[in-house]
Amino acid sequence: MVIRSITVQNSVGLHARPATYFIQEANKYKSTVSVKKDQRKVNAKSLLGVLSLGVVQGMTVEIEAEGPDESEAVEGLVNLIEKGFTE
Repeated sequence: MVIRSITVQNSVGLHARPATYFIQEANKYKSTVSVKKDQRKVNAKSLLGVLSLGVVQGMTVEIEAEGPDESEAVEGLVNLIEKGFTE
């Protein structure tokens, strides 16, 4: 299992379009991928789950993956967040 924390810096957080990009990236991997905010953890491949976290700019989330490509999954999602979801 690979877990990494990252602070979301884009202006709208994980809402609408950025959440869609996040889910598309998560679905590229075979591993089980989750995103956690505070004590709530959701499937990173679920739009409703990700949106339900209410992540806004400046919040820190944990990206967690377990499976055959867990390292690549976490790195891919962290890179996406660091790049501001291609905004």
